[in-house]
Amino acid sequence: MSALYLEDLTPGRRFAAGPVTVTEAEIIAFATRYDPQPFHTDPAAAQDHALFRGLAASGWHTAALTMRMIVDAMGGIAGGIIGGGGDLQWPRPTRPGDMLTLDVEVLEATPSRSRPERGSALIRYRTLNQAGEEVQVFTARAVVPRRPQG
Repeated sequence: MSALYLEDLTPGRRFAAGPVTVTEAEIIAFATRYDPQPFHTDPAAAQDHALFRGLAASGWHTAALTMRMIVDAMGGIAGGIIGGGGDLQWPRPTRPGDMLTLDVEVLEATPSRSRPERGSALIRYRTLNQAGEEVQVFTARAVVPRRPQG
């Protein structure tokens, strides 16, 4: 993939990645290290949780898996994928056996008025399970270099 610049990220442009299969062992290992709550680390205890009713991946695990798919889909952005903040939602849990895919849509791309060498792009990253249900929606602003002149 050749380098992508702000000029390449036109509104409506889409990217995709995946699938990534989530295993029970990976859910437990990630949560044991980074989010050690029983509904992420103990399948038996998770069954009794009022909201989850079964083992659920940490949202941060879903975010990490999504980041890998973002790099797979858009890793050609010149200078790397640099975040500038955004809105993160987990509408439903990621479960063992889920096969996640990523749907990316560029919503807007705006040159900077004060920094002519770059701009920002507003991008929606939708992480979907095998049923096409959203398990994560991340709408983020990215700092993106403009194409060098000359």
